[in-house]
Amino acid sequence: MARRSTPLLRRLLAPSPSPSASTPLAGAVSRRTVTYMPRPGDGAPRGVTLIPGDGIGPLVTGAVRQVMEAMHAPVYFETYEVRGDMPTVPAEVIESIRRNKVCLKGGLATPVGGGVSSLNMQLRKELDLYAALVNCFNLPGLPTRHDNVDIVVIRENTEGEYSGLEHEVVPGVVESLKVITKFCSERIAKYAFEYAFLNNRKKVTAVHKANIMKLADGLFLESCREVAKKYPGIQYNEIIVDNCCMQLVAKPEQFDVMVCVFTFIN
Repeated sequence: MARRSTPLLRRLLAPSPSPSASTPLAGAVSRRTVTYMPRPGDGAPRGVTLIPGDGIGPLVTGAVRQVMEAMHAPVYFETYEVRGDMPTVPAEVIESIRRNKVCLKGGLATPVGGGVSSLNMQLRKELDLYAALVNCFNLPGLPTRHDNVDIVVIRENTEGEYSGLEHEVVPGVVESLKVITKFCSERIAKYAFEYAFLNNRKKVTAVHKANIMKLADGLFLESCREVAKKYPGIQYNEIIVDNCCMQLVAKPEQFDVMVCVFTFIN
């Protein structure tokens, strides 16, 4: 399997040929999404931790496995049955993810308004999975209301509303804490700008609620501004989340890379 897949990996990692001067694409820069720079291996099969999850999770992860098999991808899966109603993620699952560095995970059901804590949050905090990345773009040949949409949303995944710090002050009064730190704000800002740099993106937009949360989101914006100074070739701007949601519906093509510290979009 590894021998058959090596040429495919080489083709995927090879740079695209430069267009000739006579073509309309002359001078265009080919775009290839990069989160971490690829490191071609020796073709030996790589282990991948597989958590089918709940609901449609097994259907989705099963389809991915079929694609991998059709591609003769040099991977094999270590499957673990984890359900959202478990009290905690088993230690052997965490160990497998740390060892393999790659995990294919279906959604885990999260109890609403009671029950055990979210296993999704446990995984994020245990493995420090601080950056959630979603790429929204038009598919060729599929008509949609808006054209030329190619948005990357990068969200801080471990603090803010995800801090999970709540307590009952007195009966009938619950306090929920939104924690923002300079360290995590700078880290997610650096991730967003580095992603933009590696993928030839032109603009990073910080989405915030600093008009109300002046200290918390103010610290986030301050961190983004400091990081933006180190990337003079990338345009930086800021937008309040209320206006951002309206703009996403009305004119989504104006956005490129978006970075935020809350759950306004998944």
